[in-house]
Amino acid sequence: MGIHYDYKSTKGNKLMEKQAKREKKLAEKKAKRLAKEGPKQEETKLKPLDPNKPISLDFLTNPNKE
Repeated sequence: MGIHYDYKSTKGNKLMEKQAKREKKLAEKKAKRLAKEGPKQEETKLKPLDPNKPISLDFLTNPNKE
């Protein structure tokens, strides 16, 4: 009978411990993944379009051509 009496009184604590354990595990996974990937490299920023220059069909079809 003692185990049933203690179940409800300790249920909240056990749930909090489980959640803390889960969050700790997720944080460790995230840290490991970030360490494996290395620092993030910034994406190359595209040059803004010149508002005075008209957009041609050649520019739209092949924007990498300079």
